[in-house]
Amino acid sequence: MAGRHPSTSTASAPVTSNDHDSTTKVTDMDMDSLVHCTRYLTLQDISNMAISCKFFNRLVYSDSIWRRFFRQRWPQMEPFINSQTSGLREAYLTRYSDLQQFKFVDPLETNIYTEPKSSNLLLSRNSVFLSQGPLIHVYSIDKLLEGKASFVSLNDHRARITSMRLFPLKETSLFRNEAHINDNVLVTSSCDHSIRLWWKGSCQRCFRGHNGPVTVLSDKLLGDENGKVFASGGEDSTVRLWSLKSTGKRGQHALKATFYGHEKPIVFMSVSGYRASLIVSMSKDSKIRVWDASISSSDRNSSCVGMTSVPGVPVGMKCHDSLLYVASGSSIGVVDLRTMKTTFTTSTNQGKLYSFDILPSKFLACTGGLGRAILWDVRKNTGTGEAEPMAELDGHIGPVTHLHMDPYKIVTGGPEDPHVSIWAADTGTQTNFLSCSPLDSSCCSAVAADGFRIVTTGYNQELGVLCFRDFNNAVSSSSLNEHATGSKFWCPSTYSDGDESDS
Repeated sequence: MAGRHPSTSTASAPVTSNDHDSTTKVTDMDMDSLVHCTRYLTLQDISNMAISCKFFNRLVYSDSIWRRFFRQRWPQMEPFINSQTSGLREAYLTRYSDLQQFKFVDPLETNIYTEPKSSNLLLSRNSVFLSQGPLIHVYSIDKLLEGKASFVSLNDHRARITSMRLFPLKETSLFRNEAHINDNVLVTSSCDHSIRLWWKGSCQRCFRGHNGPVTVLSDKLLGDENGKVFASGGEDSTVRLWSLKSTGKRGQHALKATFYGHEKPIVFMSVSGYRASLIVSMSKDSKIRVWDASISSSDRNSSCVGMTSVPGVPVGMKCHDSLLYVASGSSIGVVDLRTMKTTFTTSTNQGKLYSFDILPSKFLACTGGLGRAILWDVRKNTGTGEAEPMAELDGHIGPVTHLHMDPYKIVTGGPEDPHVSIWAADTGTQTNFLSCSPLDSSCCSAVAADGFRIVTTGYNQELGVLCFRDFNNAVSSSSLNEHATGSKFWCPSTYSDGDESDS
């Protein structure tokens, strides 16, 4: 012990302020080295860096970073990249926004001939789902882009399909392999009183319990990490909860709860954003009920935690956070689900409404009427009475029954209109219009849009056509396009109004 010198031991040496000052910080690195490190980051990572501090915000404006993103997404655009005199970040965001708004005339386009009329259309990352009566046709997008008309037919339903939804495979009992972590299952409801779950081209589960046609499915799953369920509504005026974890082809024990209280068929359902256990249902008589799926009781009415009603025929309904947006008759309104009080209502002055959608992050709503749609800024409409529209989206023939909104665009169309129109979501300015089909005297029967892609079905008395368009590699601007100056927002792929892909 006498020969040891604790004072010279490095393990117990005190840390001085000079030691702190000599520590290398990430901000001490030169910009070129930091830019090189960003090669391992995604666009979302870069977006997060931009809001972390002023130093990183300056860093991520580097043209080297945005040249890489340009080459990754649009490798054929190298001449365009080299011709840019302004910042490549702004050029990237401008092109991204323009593609989202379909401001081009040369998308990749494929037309597939089908039966004359379709009822439901769903567009996912890899597939197009088209229902016609009791049948579902599933088209591979890769094969569509190759011009191939092959499809998988799902034909187990015995009556018209009323609703189609995509839910994560990982939330079901079918999930076995991490290789399928991003896969979805298709869930459909039908007038044959059944609900079916499809995966890999066949029916994996059949859910039965409604005493009549099943009219609607919930837009999202309810529940937490302990177990997810989906909801259905039917002409029997009930709301039913179903587990996706049930096993067996017949879905034994899948029915978890049945909610009673409505007196008319259920027409709309939406899952609350602020509590994952709340589902809102609306019946044909415009009565609205809020149900808490976490409440288990022998009293079949105790799960109802809120009620209200709105005037007029139901048109549409969607939840966002603690608010419920509703369109009925000729008016739109907002209900606070925490108090069940109406916080906003206004007449649209459109007469009968045919369609409705919302963009809550931008406080925008859109309603489809006869010959036109109207864009509303909810922030500017306080109190009751008639409100001033933000923009009129006119030029349509007949009722506007097809309506899609996302943070970039609004898509409108109707069954008497041979075209669908595209509008900028922020301003209501028209950016393009697209023919629904190459058929003479054709009309639009269904529309679905996702990111840079759109699919429409058109028909005349003899034929139907499914038209798929992908704008990702488009370069020729539409004559309607007054070239935008670019997005002033940081990352156009960051938003919370839907599940739209950025590809």
